[in-house]
Amino acid sequence: MHSSDSAARAAQVLSRPFTLGGLTVPNRIAMAPMTREFSPGGVPGADVADYYARRAAGGTGLIITEGTYVDHAAAGTSDAVPRFHGADALAGWEGVVQAVHAAGGTIMPQLWHVGMARAAGAPPFPDAPPSGPSGLALDGNPSGHAMTRQDLDDVIAAFADAAATAERLGFDGVELHGAHGYLIDQFLWSATNRRTDAYGGSLTARTRFAAEIVAACREAVSLDFPVLFRMSQWKMGNYQARLAETPEELQAVVGPLSDAGVSAFHCSTRRYWLPEYEDSDLNLAGWVKKLSGKPTVTVGSVGLDNEFIEAFRGEQAAVTGIDRLLDRMERDEFDLVAVGRALLGDPEWAAKVLAGRTGELRPFDASMLRTLS
Repeated sequence: MHSSDSAARAAQVLSRPFTLGGLTVPNRIAMAPMTREFSPGGVPGADVADYYARRAAGGTGLIITEGTYVDHAAAGTSDAVPRFHGADALAGWEGVVQAVHAAGGTIMPQLWHVGMARAAGAPPFPDAPPSGPSGLALDGNPSGHAMTRQDLDDVIAAFADAAATAERLGFDGVELHGAHGYLIDQFLWSATNRRTDAYGGSLTARTRFAAEIVAACREAVSLDFPVLFRMSQWKMGNYQARLAETPEELQAVVGPLSDAGVSAFHCSTRRYWLPEYEDSDLNLAGWVKKLSGKPTVTVGSVGLDNEFIEAFRGEQAAVTGIDRLLDRMERDEFDLVAVGRALLGDPEWAAKVLAGRTGELRPFDASMLRTLS
Protein backbone atom coordinates (compact mmCIF):
# COMPACT_ATOMS: atom_id res chain seq x y z
CA MET A 1 0.00 0.00 0.00
CA HIS A 2 1.31 3.45 -0.91
CA SER A 3 2.04 5.74 2.01
CA SER A 4 -0.59 8.21 0.76
CA ASP A 5 -3.20 5.43 0.78
CA SER A 6 -2.09 4.43 4.25
CA ALA A 7 -2.36 8.03 5.46
CA ALA A 8 -5.86 8.38 4.02
CA ARG A 9 -6.85 5.13 5.70
CA ALA A 10 -5.45 6.28 9.04
CA ALA A 11 -7.40 9.53 8.79
CA GLN A 12 -10.60 7.69 7.88
CA VAL A 13 -10.34 5.06 10.63
CA LEU A 14 -9.02 7.20 13.48
CA SER A 15 -10.88 10.47 12.91
CA ARG A 16 -14.32 9.02 13.58
CA PRO A 17 -15.94 10.41 16.76
CA PHE A 18 -16.90 7.91 19.46
CA THR A 19 -19.66 8.23 22.06
CA LEU A 20 -19.28 6.88 25.59
CA GLY A 21 -22.35 7.61 27.70
CA GLY A 22 -22.82 11.36 27.62
CA LEU A 23 -19.35 11.99 26.20
CA THR A 24 -18.46 12.21 22.54
CA VAL A 25 -14.71 11.88 22.00
CA PRO A 26 -13.76 13.74 18.77
CA ASN A 27 -11.59 10.90 17.44
CA ARG A 28 -10.36 7.41 18.32
CA ILE A 29 -7.01 8.47 19.81
CA ALA A 30 -6.48 8.60 23.58
CA MET A 31 -3.43 9.51 25.65
CA ALA A 32 -2.46 6.57 27.84
CA PRO A 33 -1.99 7.25 31.57
CA MET A 34 1.72 7.63 32.38
CA THR A 35 3.10 8.40 35.84
CA ARG A 36 5.43 11.39 35.55
CA GLU A 37 6.05 12.59 39.14
CA PHE A 38 6.07 16.30 38.37
CA SER A 39 3.49 17.34 41.00
CA PRO A 40 5.44 18.49 44.08
CA GLY A 41 3.52 17.80 47.27
CA GLY A 42 0.92 15.99 45.17
CA VAL A 43 -0.33 19.21 43.54
CA PRO A 44 -0.50 19.40 39.73
CA GLY A 45 0.64 22.86 38.65
CA ALA A 46 0.45 24.99 35.54
CA ASP A 47 3.22 22.94 33.91
CA VAL A 48 1.10 19.78 34.26
CA ALA A 49 -1.90 21.61 32.79
CA ASP A 50 0.22 22.79 29.85
CA TYR A 51 1.60 19.27 29.32
CA TYR A 52 -1.85 17.75 28.92
CA ALA A 53 -3.24 20.71 26.98
CA ARG A 54 -0.41 20.40 24.42
CA ARG A 55 -1.56 16.83 23.63
CA ALA A 56 -5.18 17.96 23.34
CA ALA A 57 -4.17 20.84 21.07
CA GLY A 58 -2.13 18.31 19.08
CA GLY A 59 -5.26 16.40 18.16
CA THR A 60 -5.54 13.76 20.91
CA GLY A 61 -9.26 13.19 21.42
CA LEU A 62 -9.22 11.85 24.97
CA ILE A 63 -6.62 12.48 27.68
CA ILE A 64 -6.42 9.88 30.44
CA THR A 65 -4.27 11.40 33.16
CA GLU A 66 -1.46 9.77 35.05
CA GLY A 67 -2.66 7.81 38.07
CA THR A 68 -3.78 10.10 40.87
CA TYR A 69 -4.14 8.92 44.47
CA VAL A 70 -7.57 8.53 46.05
CA ASP A 71 -8.14 9.79 49.60
CA HIS A 72 -6.86 6.83 51.61
CA ALA A 73 -3.67 6.98 53.67
CA ALA A 74 -2.15 3.86 52.06
CA ALA A 75 -3.09 4.81 48.48
CA GLY A 76 0.23 6.35 47.44
CA THR A 77 3.96 5.92 47.56
CA SER A 78 5.34 9.24 46.26
CA ASP A 79 4.83 12.91 47.10
CA ALA A 80 5.51 13.89 43.48
CA VAL A 81 2.53 11.94 42.11
CA PRO A 82 -0.66 14.04 42.11
CA ARG A 83 -3.34 13.49 44.75
CA PHE A 84 -7.04 13.58 43.98
CA HIS A 85 -8.01 15.07 47.34
CA GLY A 86 -7.24 18.23 49.30
CA ALA A 87 -8.16 21.75 48.22
CA ASP A 88 -4.70 22.51 46.79
CA ALA A 89 -4.52 19.42 44.57
CA LEU A 90 -8.14 19.74 43.41
CA ALA A 91 -7.61 23.38 42.46
CA GLY A 92 -4.65 22.20 40.40
CA TRP A 93 -6.79 19.55 38.68
CA GLU A 94 -9.46 22.14 37.93
CA GLY A 95 -6.79 24.11 36.08
CA VAL A 96 -5.82 20.98 34.13
CA VAL A 97 -9.43 20.36 33.06
CA GLN A 98 -9.90 23.95 31.94
CA ALA A 99 -6.66 23.92 29.92
CA VAL A 100 -7.52 20.66 28.15
CA HIS A 101 -11.06 21.79 27.35
CA ALA A 102 -9.78 25.12 26.04
CA ALA A 103 -7.49 23.17 23.70
CA GLY A 104 -10.43 21.18 22.35
CA GLY A 105 -9.84 17.89 24.17
CA THR A 106 -11.67 15.69 26.65
CA ILE A 107 -10.11 14.39 29.86
CA MET A 108 -10.55 11.77 32.58
CA PRO A 109 -8.45 11.27 35.71
CA GLN A 110 -7.12 7.79 36.43
CA LEU A 111 -8.02 7.02 40.05
CA TRP A 112 -5.34 4.97 41.77
CA HIS A 113 -4.52 3.04 44.92
CA VAL A 114 -1.14 1.28 44.82
CA GLY A 115 -1.95 -1.25 47.54
CA MET A 116 1.01 -3.49 48.34
CA ALA A 117 3.20 -1.66 45.83
CA ARG A 118 3.56 1.04 48.47
CA ALA A 119 7.02 1.29 50.06
CA ALA A 120 6.83 1.19 53.85
CA GLY A 121 7.45 4.65 55.32
CA ALA A 122 7.05 6.41 51.97
CA PRO A 123 5.16 9.69 51.56
CA PRO A 124 2.57 11.14 51.37
CA PHE A 125 1.54 9.40 54.66
CA PRO A 126 4.66 7.69 56.06
CA ASP A 127 2.83 5.97 58.94
CA ALA A 128 0.41 4.07 56.69
CA PRO A 129 1.46 0.45 56.19
CA PRO A 130 1.32 -1.07 52.69
CA SER A 131 -2.17 -2.58 52.48
CA GLY A 132 -3.65 -5.26 50.27
CA PRO A 133 -6.01 -8.22 50.17
CA SER A 134 -3.68 -10.54 52.11
CA GLY A 135 -0.71 -8.34 53.03
CA LEU A 136 1.37 -10.05 50.34
CA ALA A 137 3.76 -8.28 47.98
CA LEU A 138 3.71 -9.17 44.26
CA ASP A 139 6.45 -11.73 44.88
CA GLY A 140 4.24 -13.50 47.43
CA ASN A 141 6.15 -12.35 50.52
CA PRO A 142 4.24 -10.94 53.50
CA SER A 143 5.20 -7.28 53.80
CA GLY A 144 2.18 -5.32 54.91
CA HIS A 145 -1.35 -5.15 56.25
CA ALA A 146 -4.16 -7.52 55.22
CA MET A 147 -7.19 -5.29 54.75
CA THR A 148 -10.14 -5.60 57.12
CA ARG A 149 -13.75 -5.20 56.07
CA GLN A 150 -13.59 -1.61 57.37
CA ASP A 151 -10.51 -0.98 55.20
CA LEU A 152 -12.39 -2.26 52.15
CA ASP A 153 -15.34 0.01 52.88
CA ASP A 154 -13.02 2.99 53.35
CA VAL A 155 -11.27 2.40 50.01
CA ILE A 156 -14.55 1.85 48.15
CA ALA A 157 -15.82 5.14 49.60
CA ALA A 158 -12.58 6.90 48.62
CA PHE A 159 -12.97 5.83 44.98
CA ALA A 160 -16.63 6.85 44.93
CA ASP A 161 -15.82 10.25 46.46
CA ALA A 162 -13.09 10.77 43.87
CA ALA A 163 -15.46 9.89 41.02
CA ALA A 164 -18.03 12.40 42.30
CA THR A 165 -15.28 15.00 42.68
CA ALA A 166 -14.11 14.39 39.11
CA GLU A 167 -17.59 15.11 37.77
CA ARG A 168 -17.90 18.21 39.96
CA LEU A 169 -14.54 19.56 38.68
CA GLY A 170 -15.71 19.20 35.07
CA PHE A 171 -13.85 16.06 34.01
CA ASP A 172 -15.50 14.06 31.20
CA GLY A 173 -15.35 10.67 32.94
CA VAL A 174 -13.09 8.64 35.23
CA GLU A 175 -10.83 5.65 34.81
CA LEU A 176 -10.30 3.16 37.66
CA HIS A 177 -6.80 1.67 37.77
CA GLY A 178 -7.43 -2.06 38.03
CA ALA A 179 -4.21 -3.14 36.27
CA HIS A 180 -0.48 -3.80 36.66
CA GLY A 181 -0.51 -5.34 40.14
CA TYR A 182 -1.87 -2.34 42.06
CA LEU A 183 -4.58 -2.64 44.73
CA ILE A 184 -7.65 -3.54 42.67
CA ASP A 185 -5.57 -5.96 40.58
CA GLN A 186 -4.10 -7.49 43.75
CA PHE A 187 -7.62 -8.61 44.63
CA LEU A 188 -8.19 -10.02 41.13
CA TRP A 189 -4.96 -12.05 41.10
CA SER A 190 -4.72 -15.38 42.93
CA ALA A 191 -1.03 -14.88 43.81
CA THR A 192 -1.78 -11.82 45.98
CA ASN A 193 -5.35 -12.63 47.08
CA ARG A 194 -5.38 -15.52 49.56
CA ARG A 195 -8.47 -14.35 51.40
CA THR A 196 -10.99 -16.87 52.72
CA ASP A 197 -13.91 -14.44 53.04
CA ALA A 198 -16.33 -13.30 50.32
CA TYR A 199 -13.51 -11.37 48.58
CA GLY A 200 -11.23 -14.34 47.92
CA GLY A 201 -11.21 -17.87 46.61
CA SER A 202 -12.89 -18.24 43.21
CA LEU A 203 -12.23 -15.83 40.34
CA THR A 204 -15.76 -14.48 40.75
CA ALA A 205 -15.14 -13.83 44.46
CA ARG A 206 -11.81 -12.18 43.72
CA THR A 207 -13.68 -9.82 41.37
CA ARG A 208 -16.09 -8.70 44.08
CA PHE A 209 -13.97 -5.83 45.46
CA ALA A 210 -13.43 -4.37 41.98
CA ALA A 211 -17.13 -4.71 41.17
CA GLU A 212 -18.12 -2.97 44.41
CA ILE A 213 -15.79 -0.07 43.59
CA VAL A 214 -17.29 0.21 40.11
CA ALA A 215 -20.84 0.12 41.50
CA ALA A 216 -20.05 2.75 44.14
CA CYS A 217 -18.49 5.05 41.54
CA ARG A 218 -21.40 4.47 39.17
CA GLU A 219 -23.82 5.47 41.94
CA ALA A 220 -21.79 8.56 42.85
CA VAL A 221 -21.92 10.12 39.35
CA SER A 222 -24.55 10.94 36.75
CA LEU A 223 -26.01 8.06 34.77
CA ASP A 224 -24.26 9.06 31.54
CA PHE A 225 -20.86 9.93 33.14
CA PRO A 226 -18.37 7.36 31.78
CA VAL A 227 -16.60 5.02 34.19
CA LEU A 228 -13.66 3.24 32.53
CA PHE A 229 -11.86 0.27 34.04
CA ARG A 230 -8.22 -0.39 33.23
CA MET A 231 -7.16 -4.02 33.43
CA SER A 232 -4.17 -6.15 32.46
CA GLN A 233 -2.91 -9.69 32.69
CA TRP A 234 0.73 -8.67 33.39
CA LYS A 235 1.98 -7.08 36.61
CA MET A 236 4.89 -4.76 37.30
CA GLY A 237 7.91 -7.05 37.44
CA ASN A 238 5.90 -10.11 36.34
CA TYR A 239 5.15 -9.94 32.65
CA GLN A 240 4.07 -13.60 32.46
CA ALA A 241 1.33 -13.22 35.08
CA ARG A 242 -2.21 -13.98 33.96
CA LEU A 243 -5.54 -13.31 35.62
CA ALA A 244 -7.35 -15.46 33.10
CA GLU A 245 -5.81 -18.43 31.28
CA THR A 246 -8.86 -18.88 29.03
CA PRO A 247 -11.67 -16.78 27.57
CA GLU A 248 -14.03 -18.47 30.06
CA GLU A 249 -11.92 -17.23 32.96
CA LEU A 250 -11.75 -13.76 31.40
CA GLN A 251 -15.55 -13.76 31.22
CA ALA A 252 -15.64 -14.45 34.98
CA VAL A 253 -13.69 -11.21 35.51
CA VAL A 254 -15.28 -8.85 33.01
CA GLY A 255 -18.87 -10.07 33.46
CA PRO A 256 -19.33 -8.83 37.05
CA LEU A 257 -17.49 -5.58 36.26
CA SER A 258 -19.68 -4.97 33.24
CA ASP A 259 -22.81 -5.68 35.28
CA ALA A 260 -21.58 -3.28 37.99
CA GLY A 261 -21.59 -0.41 35.50
CA VAL A 262 -18.29 -0.20 33.61
CA SER A 263 -18.78 2.00 30.52
CA ALA A 264 -15.64 0.76 28.74
CA PHE A 265 -12.59 -1.38 29.45
CA HIS A 266 -9.03 -0.13 28.87
CA CYS A 267 -7.04 -3.30 28.23
CA SER A 268 -3.33 -2.88 28.90
CA THR A 269 -0.93 -5.05 26.93
CA ARG A 270 2.72 -4.45 26.10
CA ARG A 271 2.27 -5.09 22.36
CA TYR A 272 -1.21 -4.54 20.94
CA TRP A 273 -0.71 -6.92 17.99
CA LEU A 274 -0.20 -10.10 20.03
CA PRO A 275 -3.13 -12.55 20.29
CA GLU A 276 -4.32 -13.12 23.86
CA TYR A 277 -5.39 -16.75 23.43
CA GLU A 278 -4.68 -19.57 21.00
CA ASP A 279 -6.92 -20.14 17.95
CA SER A 280 -7.81 -16.44 17.61
CA ASP A 281 -6.07 -13.25 16.49
CA LEU A 282 -8.02 -11.16 19.01
CA ASN A 283 -5.89 -9.20 21.46
CA LEU A 284 -6.99 -8.60 25.08
CA ALA A 285 -9.15 -5.60 24.12
CA GLY A 286 -10.73 -7.67 21.36
CA TRP A 287 -11.61 -10.50 23.71
CA VAL A 288 -12.96 -8.20 26.42
CA LYS A 289 -15.19 -6.42 23.89
CA LYS A 290 -16.45 -9.76 22.56
CA LEU A 291 -17.17 -11.14 26.03
CA SER A 292 -18.56 -8.02 27.72
CA GLY A 293 -20.31 -6.29 24.85
CA LYS A 294 -18.75 -3.05 26.14
CA PRO A 295 -16.45 -0.70 24.19
CA THR A 296 -12.73 -1.23 24.69
CA VAL A 297 -9.51 0.75 24.46
CA THR A 298 -6.35 -1.00 23.25
CA VAL A 299 -2.79 0.05 24.11
CA GLY A 300 0.76 -1.25 23.80
CA SER A 301 3.73 0.09 21.80
CA VAL A 302 1.49 1.89 19.30
CA GLY A 303 3.57 3.65 16.65
CA LEU A 304 6.91 2.49 18.08
CA ASP A 305 9.27 -0.39 17.34
CA ASN A 306 10.01 -1.42 20.94
CA GLU A 307 8.15 -1.64 24.23
CA PHE A 308 8.22 0.65 27.24
CA ILE A 309 10.52 -1.48 29.37
CA GLU A 310 13.28 -0.96 26.80
CA ALA A 311 12.67 2.79 26.96
CA PHE A 312 13.44 2.79 30.66
CA ARG A 313 16.77 1.14 29.85
CA GLY A 314 17.55 4.19 27.73
CA GLU A 315 16.88 2.73 24.29
CA GLN A 316 15.40 5.04 21.68
CA ALA A 317 12.15 3.96 20.05
CA ALA A 318 11.92 4.46 16.30
CA VAL A 319 8.65 5.51 14.67
CA THR A 320 6.84 2.65 12.97
CA GLY A 321 3.65 2.28 10.94
CA ILE A 322 0.21 1.51 12.32
CA ASP A 323 -1.28 -0.55 9.50
CA ARG A 324 -1.78 -3.56 11.79
CA LEU A 325 -3.65 -1.32 14.21
CA LEU A 326 -5.89 0.00 11.42
CA ASP A 327 -6.62 -3.55 10.24
CA ARG A 328 -7.97 -4.38 13.70
CA MET A 329 -9.91 -1.15 14.07
CA GLU A 330 -11.57 -1.68 10.69
CA ARG A 331 -12.79 -5.03 12.00
CA ASP A 332 -14.15 -3.26 15.13
CA GLU A 333 -11.97 -5.43 17.35
CA PHE A 334 -11.78 -2.45 19.74
CA ASP A 335 -12.99 1.14 19.68
CA LEU A 336 -10.23 3.49 20.86
CA VAL A 337 -6.45 3.32 20.88
CA ALA A 338 -4.35 4.73 23.71
CA VAL A 339 -0.93 6.07 22.78
CA GLY A 340 1.79 6.42 25.41
CA ARG A 341 5.45 7.06 24.66
CA ALA A 342 4.79 8.14 21.06
CA LEU A 343 2.77 11.04 22.51
CA LEU A 344 5.59 11.91 24.89
CA GLY A 345 7.91 12.04 21.91
CA ASP A 346 5.55 14.14 19.83
CA PRO A 347 2.60 16.04 21.40
CA GLU A 348 1.22 16.46 17.85
CA TRP A 349 1.29 12.72 17.12
CA ALA A 350 -2.48 12.56 16.61
CA ALA A 351 -2.70 15.58 14.31
CA LYS A 352 0.22 14.37 12.21
CA VAL A 353 -1.16 10.83 11.87
CA LEU A 354 -4.65 12.10 11.03
CA ALA A 355 -3.23 14.48 8.41
CA GLY A 356 -0.90 11.92 6.84
CA ARG A 357 2.20 13.82 8.04
CA THR A 358 3.85 10.69 9.46
CA GLY A 359 7.20 11.69 7.97
CA GLU A 360 7.25 14.58 10.47
CA LEU A 361 6.75 12.43 13.58
CA ARG A 362 9.40 12.89 16.27
CA PRO A 363 10.73 9.64 17.80
CA PHE A 364 10.55 8.95 21.51
CA ASP A 365 13.78 9.08 23.48
CA ALA A 366 14.19 8.01 27.11
CA SER A 367 15.66 11.42 27.97
CA MET A 368 12.13 12.79 27.46
CA LEU A 369 11.09 11.11 30.71
CA ARG A 370 13.25 13.58 32.65
CA THR A 371 11.22 16.64 31.69
CA LEU A 372 7.55 17.53 31.38
CA SER A 373 7.51 18.81 27.82
